[in-house]
Amino acid sequence: MALRVIRLVEQLPQTRVADVIGKQLLCSATSVGANYRAACLAQSTADLIAKLGIVEEEAD
Repeated sequence: MALRVIRLVEQLPQTRVADVIGKQLLCSATSVGANYRAACLAQSTADLIAKLGIVEEEAD
């Protein structure tokens, strides 16, 4: 998903608004993968659920 978002952001016009939105989109898209990886390494079921909640929040 992150790679697709990177390609999308690269295609945005070179405007100030597109730069701001693109940076926000990049941060949240790459965060999903990083947080999912952290969830896979959870120490307990409660920790897994909490970390997957962060993944879901970033995806929204």
